[in-house]
Amino acid sequence: MTVLYWLSFNLEQYWGPFRLLRSFAFLIGGGVMLAALLTLLLLPRLWGFLPKDHGKAILGKDGMTSAGKPTGAGLWMTILVLPVALLVMPFKMPDLGVVMCLYLSMVFGYLDDKSTDPWGQLKKGLLDCAVSIGAAAFIYVGYAQGTGIAHYVQIWVPFFKGMYAIPWYIYIPCAGAMLWIMLNATNCSDGVDGLAGTLTLVMILIIAVFLYMVIGNLPKAQYFFIFPPEVNGLPFGGTHARIAARWSVMLMTVAGSLAGYLWWNAEPSKVMMGDAGSRFLGLLVGVGVLVTGNPFLLLAVAPVVLVNGGTGLAKLVLLRTFGKLGLEVRPPSVLPPESAGKEKWFVRALHGVRFPLHDHCKKTLHWSNAQVLMRFTLLQIFLTPILFFVFVKIR
Repeated sequence: MTVLYWLSFNLEQYWGPFRLLRSFAFLIGGGVMLAALLTLLLLPRLWGFLPKDHGKAILGKDGMTSAGKPTGAGLWMTILVLPVALLVMPFKMPDLGVVMCLYLSMVFGYLDDKSTDPWGQLKKGLLDCAVSIGAAAFIYVGYAQGTGIAHYVQIWVPFFKGMYAIPWYIYIPCAGAMLWIMLNATNCSDGVDGLAGTLTLVMILIIAVFLYMVIGNLPKAQYFFIFPPEVNGLPFGGTHARIAARWSVMLMTVAGSLAGYLWWNAEPSKVMMGDAGSRFLGLLVGVGVLVTGNPFLLLAVAPVVLVNGGTGLAKLVLLRTFGKLGLEVRPPSVLPPESAGKEKWFVRALHGVRFPLHDHCKKTLHWSNAQVLMRFTLLQIFLTPILFFVFVKIR
């Protein structure tokens, strides 16, 4: 139970309006404003304690513009939002487990930001996998207890009515993999001032509104055939609605803190979130999607981030797989002319596109940072409502 929830029951007897302290609308509004103000006002006083970015020499002059700027602001952003979240969100024990995983991802990212020698991909991948599996397990526990079905969690999917029971040994690995992909795709999108933060802010707001207005409202959820009135003769959906409403408070509170950070991250940025922020936010978006009960909504919520960052992960996996098969996978620019001509066409095609995709837009299409930010955000805003209609309404 949140602090304000508890206070409302004790203070209501003295003044009736204190009951608003347990209104989810009030908690959301209070969480957003308080988190935004704290981050906006305190972040400039705290970023002097952060490590400095080393830039990315591999990207040339453009990649060195960030050198010397404070990085790892995700540390302060998440620390500042924590007391606000504890104040306004009605936590249950599984929720606290998920929050613990979120903060572990932030700590791992910050330690990488701080390290003079960046962590290797294997080390980061394994740590990301651990926190993703942990978060998926806590989400499973929260839903499995609430549904009254001992060993299953219920999900709903696009294009088909009804709920589907998924056992833990399928749900936790699959949900963990989804969280891992989203965490890393968001991290890969952090390369242009304001890009990862703005796209994530849009995603968080969309998920939070959907959780509060649809999943958290049982009649509306049943109208969209998300929850049936009953399962096996027992009332169903109420627990999903309560979990959704709780997490809408958490998501909106983080959105407020993220807005405060973006005030200082607008181009030319004064501070950068680093892996500490992008990993936390990517995992949070994935958690929000899982709380909706429909993992496929990730495709509707994060199409631009998945294409921008996720395709880079796919390229890396493909090149390493081709290399294991004995193919030449080095960039054509570093090969002798006779070897470059013999390289497979699909390998050359992979090397012909830079990933993350925002690097391709900047280097090959000659977009400015402002153009990348604006165009990617516009794509996100226009694609998401269309995909939501397809995944939610057509059932």
